[in-house]
Amino acid sequence: MVSNWTKIPPPLFKKVVIVLIDALRDDFVFGSKGKQFMPYTTQVVEKGTSYSFIAEAKPPTVTMPRIKALMTGSIPGFIDVVVNLNSPALLDDNLIWQAKTAGKRIIFYGDDTWVKLFPKHFVEYDGTTSFFVSDFTEVDDNVTRHLDRVLKREDWDLLILHYLGLDHIGHMTGPNSPLVGPKLREMDNILKKIHISLLSKEEASLPNLLVVCGDHGMSETGSHGGSSEGEVHTPLLFISSAFEKRSAPLAQPEHVQQTDLASTLAVGLGLPISRNSVGNLILPVVGGKTMREQLRFVHLNGFQLSRLLQENTPAYEKDPGYEHFKIAEKSHGNWIKLYLEGNNSEILLNLGKKVLKQYLEALKILSSSLSKQVAQYDMYSMMVGTVIIMEVLLLLLLSVPKALSKRAEFEVPLSPPLFSLLFYLMCLMLCAIHVIVCTSAESLCYFCSMSWLTALGVMMLISALTCGILSAIAKIFENSRLPPKSPIVSSSSWSEIDVLILAGTIGHVLSLGASSFIEEEHQTWYFLINTLCLVLCQELCRNNFLLKECDPQHSTNVKQNFDSIGETSECKNIDIPAASNSKLGKATSSSELIKGSDKWISLATPWIILICCRLLRSLNQTGVQWAHRPDFGHWLTSSEHKSELSFLAAVSLLMIFFLVQRRCSLVSKIAMALGLLGVYSYRAAVGNVVFPWQHGGKDISKGITEARFVYVFVLGIIFTGTKDLLKSQVISADSSTKSTGLWEVYSGLVLLAALLFRPHNLPVLVFCLLIQTMMTKYIWIPLKFDAAQITIMHYWFGQAFFYFQGNSNGIATVDISAGFVGLDSYVEIPAILLTAFATYAGPFLWAIHLLCYLSSEVSRNSAAVGHGCFCYALMRSIPVAIYVILVTGLRYHLFIWSVFSPKLLYEGVHVFITAAVCLFFTAMDQNHSYKVQD
Repeated sequence: MVSNWTKIPPPLFKKVVIVLIDALRDDFVFGSKGKQFMPYTTQVVEKGTSYSFIAEAKPPTVTMPRIKALMTGSIPGFIDVVVNLNSPALLDDNLIWQAKTAGKRIIFYGDDTWVKLFPKHFVEYDGTTSFFVSDFTEVDDNVTRHLDRVLKREDWDLLILHYLGLDHIGHMTGPNSPLVGPKLREMDNILKKIHISLLSKEEASLPNLLVVCGDHGMSETGSHGGSSEGEVHTPLLFISSAFEKRSAPLAQPEHVQQTDLASTLAVGLGLPISRNSVGNLILPVVGGKTMREQLRFVHLNGFQLSRLLQENTPAYEKDPGYEHFKIAEKSHGNWIKLYLEGNNSEILLNLGKKVLKQYLEALKILSSSLSKQVAQYDMYSMMVGTVIIMEVLLLLLLSVPKALSKRAEFEVPLSPPLFSLLFYLMCLMLCAIHVIVCTSAESLCYFCSMSWLTALGVMMLISALTCGILSAIAKIFENSRLPPKSPIVSSSSWSEIDVLILAGTIGHVLSLGASSFIEEEHQTWYFLINTLCLVLCQELCRNNFLLKECDPQHSTNVKQNFDSIGETSECKNIDIPAASNSKLGKATSSSELIKGSDKWISLATPWIILICCRLLRSLNQTGVQWAHRPDFGHWLTSSEHKSELSFLAAVSLLMIFFLVQRRCSLVSKIAMALGLLGVYSYRAAVGNVVFPWQHGGKDISKGITEARFVYVFVLGIIFTGTKDLLKSQVISADSSTKSTGLWEVYSGLVLLAALLFRPHNLPVLVFCLLIQTMMTKYIWIPLKFDAAQITIMHYWFGQAFFYFQGNSNGIATVDISAGFVGLDSYVEIPAILLTAFATYAGPFLWAIHLLCYLSSEVSRNSAAVGHGCFCYALMRSIPVAIYVILVTGLRYHLFIWSVFSPKLLYEGVHVFITAAVCLFFTAMDQNHSYKVQD
């Protein structure tokens, strides 16, 4: 009798149609939009034969992990965010595989992610590209065009439709776009057609089932990937004639987990529940069956969950869920005895309800326990990666004195360690550990799955880094014992800027250990740059007032500083045009210079920067706590304020041209002007802004021609700059030509950012250029900051502008639409590069500006570029290395998937961008003397 309990019951439905509407939020069906734009669906939900739920998705809320959750019932790992770009075949036990094994005929139309996940599983399919987000109509028409033909046929058991248009509208224009209503109405008509067709073909034996769901929702900005309510709450509708017609109005829908769908559909189709599913059976779907059948269904679910618990937990017998299940199973046995005795009294019914309640309680506890334990960490691979990262960081820290010396030497003494006995002993020891771990590992290990040659290379790298660190430490101790060659007067007194930089760096790194600080990291950077502005103001006041009275040499120093500004700007094409006036040469006395307008503008510069930063904070609300609050960006992007947005975009583009063109050649100035005009034309073509002479509705296009027009000028400007750079590097070592080339490249990148930024974000680019211009002319040059200080200021402002753009540490704020500007089809590499550039435009532009600035100043040490490169790499390495350790230690934290993992992904991409920037620094540093000692 017990063996019959685990036997798969017959199917409850003949045909099942799953309609997955990408990015369908719960309020699009159950809210005011549903009543207005989805009348048929609303009627079925409120008065028809249906059950309605709100399914909660776990982060990351992107398509591929959500499809895996829906079909396997398991919780995908966060690495699936990356794999989402090119999904591999799904090897885990899943509903599609079970259905195909059972002989079910499956047809699929829609997002080609399904075709990649389940190759050779569909008897018929037609996949559409999911990443081309500027396509709202064709992507859905390619699905709907098959419907009439398929619904008339009888040669299928499971039909899956995945519509992408709503998700694309969200990415491009947001959830409040006027395009959302017509798309919902289109989906409503499709659901009506499918439902009527299923009802007309039903037989007396088995009914049909229509399932309507979303893979994820969308945030208030139209994106997804995070854990906000709009992103994780999706509608889940079961519509079938097998259900009782609803008599009372629908109350608030019950909340279920998205993973519950796999178990429920498995029971409905008469299939085994997926092996790794942590979902619970949604009981109302089988509520019309007899008590015996209901108990059998929930027992099957409980048996599968308890078996999964046994496989993952050594002490599973002590788990509360397992204990509850065994109690329910015992009560179920007593109920079966009464049933077989022919007892049909009220006692049997009440006992059945009690057993059912016990099962449901056990399922809930088991599912919760398994959801917490489902993450199996590959600790060996994690530890190997962490060791390499920490060794690289330690090597950087030990190299600080040499790297920041006048020669900017980055010494990596490799030859002695590589030929030492310690190196070979460490290699042997690490290889032995590798063999022991890989042969005894019970679960799959990524590092162990590598080839032995690759693993040996990693072991040699770790050994070499370790020996290099020990050698560097020994050399430091050896040099400390030697008497100094010449008496040197110590000038290592710390200024307020140095103290702030150290305290800010340490404070930011420590804050990464708290989830709240990660969610609101933008507040940390806003605080740091505001404090930096106040310290700069104090430094300017001291140099202009206090030192003038106390130091008789001050006037001479100030005069020399301003003289150097004039000389530099005459020799190099840097952004200080006001100082290039020949009348302000050495003939001008220092007292006249101090009393000039430059002094007061210099004093006002920190306050102007503070005002700019405050305005930028009001443009985009980011983070988690206050992201829902309205901001100026939301006001501008609403359809009622298109004329205001158009005016702001036009003024911003004019300001960008004014701030950039002074550094460019005549040809690049013309290209920049035409390119910025093309940017406005592109935004007008896609419907974001309007031209003054437009008076009616204008057809919205993809703007491909206009965007490509801009790309031509972007490539032209960058090519012109690259030509100058090659000329300075190969033909003649002319620093003036190199400086001009760098500014040309920088100007081309600014034009590209203007094209990819949304219109309301163009002021971010304007303020970025304005702050760089003012700090260059009125702060960095007059105060004579060294390269390390200027590098760290650039890094801080770059981080702040990352958040000024509206970014956060959540995946939802990534603007995917930027990757498809000017593309008429999905091309993976350009889409990834454009999206990455648009996301990290703030840090990237500040880093390139740093290189341009350090290369332009003739008065600086020739090693300034090398100092800047080293400091920039160090500032990026410290938080990344510490954060990797923190994440490893906090891997069982409640918010590991929703907060810490997305931040780790952002940090990883930022490291790649930093590496590219440092390579560019090194290529441009003609005076570098980085060497490997033999």
